[in-house]
Amino acid sequence: MAQVRNLDAHETPPAFIKKVYKFYQKISQAALKTDDGILDFSGGLRATFHDRISQVDGIPSSRISAACDYLRGGKELPTDFLGSEVKVYEANNIPGLLLIPSLVPPDSQIDLLSKLLHRDLADQQHKTNVHLHHQLPYHASQRPDSFSALSGSDCSGTSFFNMSPKSLDLFLPYAENIHKSFTVSQFLNRKLRWVTLGGQYDWTQKRYPSENPPFPADLASFIHGIFPEMTAEAAIVNIYTPGDTLSIHRDVSEDSDRGLVSISLGCDGIFVIGLGSEKDAHTKVLSIRLRSGDAVFMTGQSRFAWHGVPQIIPRTCPDWLCAWPANLDPGEKDERKTGYEAWRGWVSNKRINLNVRQMND
Repeated sequence: MAQVRNLDAHETPPAFIKKVYKFYQKISQAALKTDDGILDFSGGLRATFHDRISQVDGIPSSRISAACDYLRGGKELPTDFLGSEVKVYEANNIPGLLLIPSLVPPDSQIDLLSKLLHRDLADQQHKTNVHLHHQLPYHASQRPDSFSALSGSDCSGTSFFNMSPKSLDLFLPYAENIHKSFTVSQFLNRKLRWVTLGGQYDWTQKRYPSENPPFPADLASFIHGIFPEMTAEAAIVNIYTPGDTLSIHRDVSEDSDRGLVSISLGCDGIFVIGLGSEKDAHTKVLSIRLRSGDAVFMTGQSRFAWHGVPQIIPRTCPDWLCAWPANLDPGEKDERKTGYEAWRGWVSNKRINLNVRQMND
């Protein structure tokens, strides 16, 4: 805990990581495919990374299946997507940075998206970036007649995706002379940038308030089942569209040194992370292409490393996920995947990042 208390959340990022961040903010998609500086687990590791990362562990498929079971309300995870284990790699020059490609199976990615964006987004306890200036019409999302629940879950009856994209301006500003109202289509497609779960982080003060709503129990069990070293108490769900970025920062507002879990869903994103300072001869930076289902576990020294997302790569959402929240195939009768035709393909142009942390030791 002493380490985090000595770090300033307002400190300016060092130039060494800014330089790498700006490079990947401007790089083209074509250049990304051949860039030797980007770590991409898809299709095998480039030779340039053979001495930069090492496999250090493996997570048994049985453990992943048991954890994903919490997302499915007790239903077993299909075994088609699971091997004997999922490999865990560590960055040799950034101690404690664990990279877990393809951690979350496709079926569970759909379940996780539905928990986060149907149920949790529509829960008034969880705040969004929109709350600062606008009222959210929660009453309009309460339409169980048009909602098909996840089987065995507690998601039924609530979702902003219940609302028609052609709805009137239901998101009303607190100050009409300063801000304009907007529609649910504007809200879900561009206005919504993040939602906080459990501990409600204050982005202005860069701290957590003394009282917070409880963290969703099923998500906490899912995270703890895979990462038993930590307890999920707070999360930020980032919603990106190509062109969006996340500036370089450190997560130092928690009174805990426990690891930080980041899970990617939807489109690919470039993740840049670095340790050290301008005066440090051992400055280390790593740039990673994260794909849907990949996870990053920041532990040890990497827990408080500088990191950011300089680019979201368009047209990279997996085909089997692109139709969410609608049916994956027209006419499909699977009870988990029916409905929401008006929003078909919403996630195909989005990257969703679930970033989970423990607030206190």
